[in-house]
Amino acid sequence: MAILPLSYHPDPVLRQKAKRLKEKDINDSLQKLIDDMIETMRAVHGVGLAAPQVGISLRLAVIEVPQTAAAGPLVLINPEIVSRSGEREVEEGCLSLPGFRGKLKRSVKVTVRARDRNGRDYKIRGEDLLAEALEHELDHLNGTLYIDHMEEGEKPFKIEPEEG
Repeated sequence: MAILPLSYHPDPVLRQKAKRLKEKDINDSLQKLIDDMIETMRAVHGVGLAAPQVGISLRLAVIEVPQTAAAGPLVLINPEIVSRSGEREVEEGCLSLPGFRGKLKRSVKVTVRARDRNGRDYKIRGEDLLAEALEHELDHLNGTLYIDHMEEGEKPFKIEPEEG
């Protein structure tokens, strides 16, 4: 496994609609990419990582939040949001815009249909942080960043790096 270099705003790969994976694409090289993305996400203390964030324009994301950690990281191939409900204000950051956070609205509950790393279809329902992570990572697959959801006139604010 390897830690992959991150793509940072304004890298154009972050603004492209990512390419769907086909059945034949679920192979050993994709498995290595998934493992490398999980290792990278953990190394940079993220809760999710989309392939465009490592410079690869594919519809692939990984997520690991406390409510999913026991089962291992979620792998989402060709994910699609099938339903959302509720609305809440969140303070969100992004590995591709380090050192900044912004206030925006996200859904309280989200249901996503995707394929797992073996190509099997599944649905995941998430609330709160998991719902936020699902929306955030799927936004990356569509070329959208959290700053695009901020109210007009709002700007991301600088945060101090955590001592570690």
